[in-house]
Amino acid sequence: MEIIKTVTLPQLDTRLFMPTQVFFEEAALDYPLGRRLQEMFSLRGIPLQMTPSHNRLNIEGATYAERFHRAKETLVVGVKKDLTLQPCRPSADYRLIENTSCPGRCHYCYLAASLGERVYMRIYVNIDEILQSARKKIVSRQPQTTTFEASSSSDPVALEHLSGSLRKTIEFFGEQRWGRLRVVTKFANISSFLDINHQGNTRFRFSINTDRIIDNYEEHTASLDQRLEGAKLLCQAGYPIGFIIAPLLIYPHWQEEYSVLLDNVKDTLREVSREQLTFELIMHRFTARSARLIKERFPHSSLDLSQEGRVHKGFGKYVYEPSKAEELEQFLRAEINNRFPQGVVEYFT
Repeated sequence: MEIIKTVTLPQLDTRLFMPTQVFFEEAALDYPLGRRLQEMFSLRGIPLQMTPSHNRLNIEGATYAERFHRAKETLVVGVKKDLTLQPCRPSADYRLIENTSCPGRCHYCYLAASLGERVYMRIYVNIDEILQSARKKIVSRQPQTTTFEASSSSDPVALEHLSGSLRKTIEFFGEQRWGRLRVVTKFANISSFLDINHQGNTRFRFSINTDRIIDNYEEHTASLDQRLEGAKLLCQAGYPIGFIIAPLLIYPHWQEEYSVLLDNVKDTLREVSREQLTFELIMHRFTARSARLIKERFPHSSLDLSQEGRVHKGFGKYVYEPSKAEELEQFLRAEINNRFPQGVVEYFT
């Protein structure tokens, strides 16, 4: 049996996801990764079932909250049939989807809202076909550089110890003169990426926030210290590094706590190059539907979902009113510039 390379650093992230039940599309077993996963889970004694489609799975549970949390323990191994590359602004030119959903249970997650009850994890086994679609797009646009976002539908690092797909993707982009890969994560299981000949063509960005927000609203994810240590190791391995600070929330003492957050970033990266460091700043946002889902999934959550002081910003999303948004943006841009004068704030939204 071919073994998927898996190296873990317990001091970085001990929360490696392992499903309690796994479903396979029949066609997934025609691919090497599908067969490897079937054998891996069988050896672990995890219940395996077949499903006609990764898009049509009924998760059992008496209440919506029960079904949500049960789905977050479920994995579907399938084949991605639609290989059309969709735009992914402002993060990148196109989405590169190799997984769907994430084992993290962040109260505010926009993916959890858009997926509805289909928040179960999905690994797509036809990775070579997915990468071939990216290759065709790169060739059609050269000599213009084309960027791809690997995290628009999932946190691929969270499932990497099972699939090995992200390592293969980074290796692929290491060979692309006109292609670049972007990855976002809240996890720290990054050791299998440290020895890749990536050629600087993959940028890792860690989604970070204040300890208060991580502790209260980002369940089943790595701690801030683990994420920053992962960023340091990747930076030492020559990867371009960035940080997404999201969701930006206004609450008592938010200025002090975001200042402490940026101090922690600076202290952790003190001994490594920070010339290419990037920041993406994203305000908290929600829709009426997502607010309802959050309250059903996390009935005791203290996440502020009040529409007071909010305005609409397309697709029914509520964001902070302009004066508050401007205060957030100006404060964070100034604090980042003070600590990282060579850093780049790519956007605030």
